[in-house]
Amino acid sequence: MIGRITGLARRPVSRAPMEELQSGLLTIDKGLFGDCKGSKFPERQITIMSAEDWQAAMNELSGPAGTPELPWTARRANVLVEGIRLPRGIGSVVALGNCMLKVTEETYPCSRMNEVHPGLLSALAQEWRGGITCKVLTGGPVALGLPVRIVAAMPEFKVRLPA
Repeated sequence: MIGRITGLARRPVSRAPMEELQSGLLTIDKGLFGDCKGSKFPERQITIMSAEDWQAAMNELSGPAGTPELPWTARRANVLVEGIRLPRGIGSVVALGNCMLKVTEETYPCSRMNEVHPGLLSALAQEWRGGITCKVLTGGPVALGLPVRIVAAMPEFKVRLPA
């Protein structure tokens, strides 16, 4: 299965608005060039979310006023992909164009999501809808429209809470 990149975004400093890009550069030491998280958090350099998971979260938030019209950047992810189910196993490898990224964990939504829209945190917390967090293994240019593929899929990781 092959998907494609439909969104790229970065923030120069923490809590800054997301800046949408047409193209960018992934590096092993900085993640998405110009984003504040890559060099500070080497195991959490890049966050990837699927458009399908974002839409599922939006549908869950639907009410009498309809479905919220929130931009995907409200999630604060770096990459939006469509047409592919992201792996849910730690250690999986995802290719964005020629760049290789290793999944290091599920992206857990933070409490800021409820500042964006009530209930957004809960809607994103289900079934890995918040996306995946990755470390760059092989850097290079990325751009809207580039193919996305799963190179290696590890077994799904599920958190087991005490009963």
